[in-house]
Formats: sequence, C-alpha cells, structure tokens
Amino acid sequence: MQNQKVKFEDRLVNALHAFNHLLHVLLAIALVMASLMVLWEFVMAVVHAVQMNQLAHGFLQALGTLFIVWTLSSLISAEINYVQNGVFHLIVFIEVAMITLLRQLIVEPVKVATAGQAVEQAQVFNAWHYSLLLGALLVIGVVHKLVSSSERRDHE
Repeated sequence: MQNQKVKFEDRLVNALHAFNHLLHVLLAIALVMASLMVLWEFVMAVVHAVQMNQLAHGFLQALGTLFIVWTLSSLISAEINYVQNGVFHLIVFIEVAMITLLRQLIVEPVKVATAGQAVEQAQVFNAWHYSLLLGALLVIGVVHKLVSSSERRDHE
C-alpha cells in the first residue's frame, strides 16, 4: 500500500512538473509574440513621426515603446534562466518596476507637451505626478541595490 502511494505521488509530481514546463513554454511564446508586436509598434511610431514631421515628439514616444521591449527582454531572460536552472530571481520584478517608472518619466512630458489647451492644468497635476514617479524610482533603486548586493553575497 505504501509503495503504491509513493508511486502515485511520484507520478503526480512528474505530471505537475510537465504541466509547469508547458505553461513556461506558452509563456515564452507569448513573450516573444508580445515583443514582436511592440517592435512593430515602434517601427510604426517612427514612420508616423517622419511622415508627420514631428521627429522630437515621435522619438520620445518611440523611446517609450522601446522601454516596453526592454521590460519584455528582462522577462524573457528571466524565463530562460528559470527554464534552464529552475531559479527565478526577485531582482527581475524590481528591474521591471524600475523600467516601467523610467518609461513613465519619459512619456509624461510628452503627454504634457501634446495636451494642447489644457497645458496649465496638466502641468500642475503632472508636476505632482512626476515627483511621485521620481520618489518611487528612488525607492525602487534603493531596493534594487539592497537585493542585488544580498544576492551577490549569497552566491559567494
């Protein structure tokens, strides 16, 4: 009876590992597809900016799109590391948060510049919002430093 229980548990664990591996394959495919779509969006933003003769504005928006590619690249690297080693580092989440905040810091002034007549109201609101983003980036930077130095100590 005990032997059958052990065999069942072994089969169950193996099935769960296989299902988890399948989920990670699907996740990797989704990340690749999302990256390709965002790259396409980047190309279209650049083409649109050139056609509309708004290179500075178009460049900043395209740069915001590239930050999304950077985020997806970090997630793909983490997925590769997980599939190869079975380890997923906390630092990946912190880096994604940092990239997202950096993107917002770049995109926010573009939104203000293109707000049109509501510029005065947008600038007051955005100054507060921008300072919150900078504060959040500072906190995330400190957390990144603490976690990365902690992980380095663990590997030594």
